[in-house]
Amino acid sequence: MKLSHFQFNLPKELLAEFPAENRDESRLMVIDRAKQTIEHKMFKDVINYFDDGDVLILNNTKVFPARLYGNKEKTGARIEVFLLRELNSEQRLWDVLVDPARKIRIGNKLYFGDDDSLVAEVIDNTTSRGRTLRFLYDGSYEEFRNKLTELGETPIPKYINREVTAEDAERYQTIYAKEEGAVAAPTAGLHFSKHLLKKLEIKGVNFAEVTLHVGLGTFNPVEVEDLSKHKMDSEELIIKQEACDIVNEAKAKKKRICAVGTTSMRAIESSVSSQNTLNPYEGWTNKFIFPPHDFSIANCMITNFHTPKSTLLMMISAFCGHDLMKRAYEEAIKEGYKFYSYGDAMLII
Repeated sequence: MKLSHFQFNLPKELLAEFPAENRDESRLMVIDRAKQTIEHKMFKDVINYFDDGDVLILNNTKVFPARLYGNKEKTGARIEVFLLRELNSEQRLWDVLVDPARKIRIGNKLYFGDDDSLVAEVIDNTTSRGRTLRFLYDGSYEEFRNKLTELGETPIPKYINREVTAEDAERYQTIYAKEEGAVAAPTAGLHFSKHLLKKLEIKGVNFAEVTLHVGLGTFNPVEVEDLSKHKMDSEELIIKQEACDIVNEAKAKKKRICAVGTTSMRAIESSVSSQNTLNPYEGWTNKFIFPPHDFSIANCMITNFHTPKSTLLMMISAFCGHDLMKRAYEEAIKEGYKFYSYGDAMLII
């Protein structure tokens, strides 16, 4: 498969600027791979596809308010600082992206907050927009992290062309988010309400939680025609024994195992044993899934509608089958489904 196989025209108005009014009332397209059928439902209908002993694999990463705005010393120029990951907690070193980057050089200081209570010094250039910052703050580590949270904004994707609202802090986060570390939400999980999860639990569906801290690389379009040459960013991944036990027991009983989102799918596919069972894992993954790919664990997945030439679309093609996926996407555009982070959902069985 080549990059050009993943190009399609996506009308601008189908990019979701806001989430559905209620989480579980977005639209749901159901694709049956065996029957080659496409059905149109509401997300809350997902409960009808799961039974006692089936498993949903959830990515419990939590988005932190990663977007800060500071002012450059002397000039006072407004600079966006996007926190990517903490490098050293004692020295308060962070890997960040800055915008506009051309103005930010090693040795520059940036001031944050109305009272300039937080200061950062640029100590290294990493990429054209990447910098290493050392934050200077009078207070304990906990107070420093609280300050970052207070000054930071919910990092809604750049394509959403509006100001961040208070609602985004809640809605750009799954209701089961626990482990802080993501700068982008695992968006398939945004559709689950507390009520829907409870109903699934009552029905006997089990939940296996994994943690994959989604990085900004999730938004990077592929730029090489030969997909095998594309390099994924590494993301931190933790899979505990408890999750493996839940998944492997369901697998032994031939139950439905559903990866909720591309991040959950990438997580489990990064840690498969030689017997095709799920292994515990703690480390980093840069796994890139594109066709052809044999999926070892999940036999079902929930995902949003993805943008052209994205690695996410390539995974869906590998799981769904390319022709069926193309048909589904043509229908989604025709039917006005919403795409991307705050968009509608797809269940592939």
